Amino acid sequence: MNATSPHTADPHPASPHTAGPDAAHPPPAGPHRALLARHRAVTPSWLATYYREPIELTHGEGRQVWDAEGRRYLDFFGGILTTMTAHALPEVTKAVAEQAGRILHTSTLYLSTPMVELAEQIAELSGIPDAKVFFTTSGTEANDAALLLATAYRRSNQVLAMRNSYHGRSFSTVGITGNTSWSPTSLSPLQTLYVHGGVRTRGPFAHLSDEDFTAACVADLEDVLGQAEGTVAALIAEPIQGVGGFTSGPDGLYAAFKEVLDRHGILWITDEVQTGWGRTGDHFWGWQAHSAAGPPDLLTFAKGVGNGLSMGGVVARAEVMDCLGANSISTFGGSPITTAGALANLRYLREHDLQGNARATGALLLDRLRSAAEELPIVREVRGRGLMIGVELVERDGSPSPQAATATLEYARELGVLIGKGGRQGNALRIAPPLSLTPAEAEQGAGLLVQALRQAQQTVGGKEQGQ
Repeated sequence: MNATSPHTADPHPASPHTAGPDAAHPPPAGPHRALLARHRAVTPSWLATYYREPIELTHGEGRQVWDAEGRRYLDFFGGILTTMTAHALPEVTKAVAEQAGRILHTSTLYLSTPMVELAEQIAELSGIPDAKVFFTTSGTEANDAALLLATAYRRSNQVLAMRNSYHGRSFSTVGITGNTSWSPTSLSPLQTLYVHGGVRTRGPFAHLSDEDFTAACVADLEDVLGQAEGTVAALIAEPIQGVGGFTSGPDGLYAAFKEVLDRHGILWITDEVQTGWGRTGDHFWGWQAHSAAGPPDLLTFAKGVGNGLSMGGVVARAEVMDCLGANSISTFGGSPITTAGALANLRYLREHDLQGNARATGALLLDRLRSAAEELPIVREVRGRGLMIGVELVERDGSPSPQAATATLEYARELGVLIGKGGRQGNALRIAPPLSLTPAEAEQGAGLLVQALRQAQQTVGGKEQGQ
């Protein structure tokens, strides 16, 4: 199948997060069938996979990927916003191959030219004065390190987080995740206090103007701090919530929060794991939409900078980064091969103005989807900026519809485009192609997505109306 040829989709697709055996839907035939059986035998039942019939992606080029059965897709999710520039980008593959031919691994016990060069560039790009960088292997680990730094610096385990947030799968990051569908335990080494502001169009403040919404969220923050016991270490927040369904508060919200935080000496951690590197188009970092009060104290990153290589990190003011009194190292963080690849990737992104491309192609996608949404009752909202777009789907009565999102995800795959899913109720589509997306691919992908939404409307909406 190529990226434009339709296949007949199952009219009743199951949840894309089904991990265990399903008697009603046996494993698919072909190469995927044997691999799925092996996968289920040796991986946890809670390890989520997309699609009623999960697929293996074997290779890619540009914005396209192929599965093990030879079908081709437009990739509009990038392995969860991780393939930032393009699949098989020659500049990155060359840098990785050349570094692999010299040395793969050394650890932070030894000096590394590519690690230092990348840290220098990220420190400068971060906007944080007197910045230092610590590399990790993932966004989860980056947020873990930021929490360690903030709680050690402030000598407090109290942390502010946003409702509907997601910050990782480790024990400490689960403890600050405000999206309960991704929180498998209530146990935590941290005391977390949740505040409003991450979701603009739902909740008690949704009816307010942007100015009044911000004022109400600031008042809520003040109220929460008034109930806190002693010192609060930090606020951690995603400028645009990723797993939460690409939701956000108004521009300037975190600048208003920072005025309050600064009065109390509380640190601001911006989680840029999904919003960084120009994906939003308007800004290089998500925090820059809230820049009136200045840069954050700490910034975490991952995903896109490695373009698929396992990389994350935290940037912080030197006094915060240097506050730990014990020895520490990173065995794999900042390894020669990942930093060499990331350097090539970052260079390509900046030299080809992929931030500007994200702004232009993202605007095209948003326009096409919003125009189509006017005739689709299942679409409550099309939101986002740049190449970070969310489509929230609802039932006839306006309640969240995870069934519609699941159906659209399945139909989109059958039509030849891969997207993601999120939101507290699993009813938001997540659209985030590589930043090198061309206008022609944006038009093609938008057409396929609209077709998938119309099919979901007929399937799910028709059932609601008794058809």
